[in-house]
Amino acid sequence: MSSWQTMSAQEIERLARNIAPGGWLVERERPLSTLLGSCVAVCLYDEAARIGGMNHFMLPTMRRNGAQMDVDNLLSGDYAMEVLLNALLAKGAARHRIKAKAFGAGTILTGAASLGIGIRNADFARKWLSTEGIPLVASDFLGPWSRKVLFVPEVGDAYCRRMPTSLATAQEIAREEAAYAESLQRRPPSSNVELF
Repeated sequence: MSSWQTMSAQEIERLARNIAPGGWLVERERPLSTLLGSCVAVCLYDEAARIGGMNHFMLPTMRRNGAQMDVDNLLSGDYAMEVLLNALLAKGAARHRIKAKAFGAGTILTGAASLGIGIRNADFARKWLSTEGIPLVASDFLGPWSRKVLFVPEVGDAYCRRMPTSLATAQEIAREEAAYAESLQRRPPSSNVELF
């Protein structure tokens, strides 16, 4: 029995590395956590290699903007799934052993802008995993909840706490998403130095 299996969810949460919207991490030793509204988090893991990772995406697919990567790319499911899978494979996971657990896609805000985002995110996650031949062994999608997700990559355990969405929770999630999108739009100053 792993030491993780004797810990409470609260103990695991205290040790977890947080993943912000648009983020992803691959870990062997530390648990991962994220807070979801209409976003989706997918946990991929290889039990035999004792490695896993989690992402957090806001939109199902990216918009193409020529050859330039824009903010939508980094927040999209297709980008988040590809980078997570590739990072796992690069760190020793075997594709045929990878399994998935996925969470989120709640309806926490009302209004025309929020309609259908969660459903599209959940549908995208299921379809992407099916296309890649990765079994989705557990999921918790949709409903009027935000979710706190904890994932222990070493053993593939996931914990999902549904939280009734209050105005404060919805505002916290919206702030996190807006702060992340804003940070991506800040570009480093360009340099006019030519290297040869």
